[in-house]
Amino acid sequence: MLPLEILTVAEIEACDAAAIAGGLPGIDLMERAGGVVADAIVRRYTARPTAIYCGPGNNGGDGYVVARLLKAQGWDVWVEAQADPKSADAMAAAARWDGVTKPLGFSGREPGLIVDALFGAGLRRPMAGEAARLARITQTGNVPIVAVDVPSGVCGDSGAAMGDAFHADLTITFHRRKPAHVLQPGRRFCGETVIGDIGLVSGRAALFENTPRLWAGRFAWPDQTAHKVTRGRLFVVSGESWNTGAARLSARGALRIGAGLVTMLSPPEALRSNASHLEAIMLAPFDSDQDLEQIAEDADAVIIGPAAGVGDGTQSNVLALARTGAALVLDADALTSFRDDPEELFDVLDRDDVLTPHPGEFERLFPGLLARSAERITAAREAARLAGAVVVLKGPDTVIAAPDGRAAVNMNGVPWLATAGSGDVLAGFVGGLIAQGMESFDAACAAVWIHAEAGGGFGPGLIAEDLPGLAPAILRQLFDARLSPAGRG
Repeated sequence: MLPLEILTVAEIEACDAAAIAGGLPGIDLMERAGGVVADAIVRRYTARPTAIYCGPGNNGGDGYVVARLLKAQGWDVWVEAQADPKSADAMAAAARWDGVTKPLGFSGREPGLIVDALFGAGLRRPMAGEAARLARITQTGNVPIVAVDVPSGVCGDSGAAMGDAFHADLTITFHRRKPAHVLQPGRRFCGETVIGDIGLVSGRAALFENTPRLWAGRFAWPDQTAHKVTRGRLFVVSGESWNTGAARLSARGALRIGAGLVTMLSPPEALRSNASHLEAIMLAPFDSDQDLEQIAEDADAVIIGPAAGVGDGTQSNVLALARTGAALVLDADALTSFRDDPEELFDVLDRDDVLTPHPGEFERLFPGLLARSAERITAAREAARLAGAVVVLKGPDTVIAAPDGRAAVNMNGVPWLATAGSGDVLAGFVGGLIAQGMESFDAACAAVWIHAEAGGGFGPGLIAEDLPGLAPAILRQLFDARLSPAGRG
């Protein structure tokens, strides 16, 4: 199966226009969209008094279709119109509606279900008047809300709330998700999101949902001739003796994700501490950045940053490792150490390297970029371009971006991952997959998804030490899925 694109509002509008240019009347597209929404409502809810809030545009036109179809199935339904329809297709849909129409908010009835078909993704400014008032009321009410396309008041391209916005329990969109469906806070405002097929065809896209459909066909499975060296040599740089745990979490994550040989590179004074905790992970000392460069010369990938220490020493170690040709996974202290001169870091990176910042670390390397970007996807893409490397902008809606413009948004993140050391394990997953030969963007996407899937499967009480041991069950599911029709696709 092909990966699912995430399309901007303009890209979806282009798909609509292409379908219409190809001979499909706009009113037929509207009928298909309204049919998808009505079907989703009937599947999830019992018949009840239902108010359809309709705006003047095509989103409102979809609402008139929903009203007519629900009424035909015996539902008690009425329309509350924010304004008269303005587009030709919306006027045609409204003309087919033969039920009750009242002004928005003045029906005199209490609905048991609300369908928000006011503005959808095309809104460009805050709602006002009765629409804004109803949005505020529904935020604290107990009446289920179904949004058509995007909850009104939420920007379709950024997920930001433009003032008052509807909080939906269910959102039905068409053809593909938009950024509002995957980026916070829009994702929260959408509730459950369902994608309906209305017969559109996509053009080329470079933004995707991060699911196994994106990368499973290129996952780093060993073949029958594999041995530990062919499964990848990964090195992890340890911090000083009182800061060794984070690097061990990374190393264990890399080992569990499948790297064949994992070695901890340790300052001499930390050797005893590390040796007392390591088993399958090997241990080697280094005294200087020159030592580090020489030892890591044969590495496929190196992780540096987890509790490595912030300062000149870590800077020198990163620059030395960059000279080895190994793919670098830079996290935490390795990023912060370059906050005074990010260009010094960017100058030595290439497209095989991966940066894994949380928003604070991102700000240190790319000052002001998040604030001046429309949303996280734009910021991550620009950061990847500036750095010349893959960037994993962590958060509840983690964005993975490559310097060539490809990007993916993760959608299975869970709050249980908000625990100390979780990011160190993620760095290990990324490095372990790169060491096995996965292209760095694919490896980062796969690692982020597996990491989140493991956290979600465990749930409350998760600590970072649990995560490496949870990976094998997820890997087994991915391995077995290769044999299914969906997996082969």
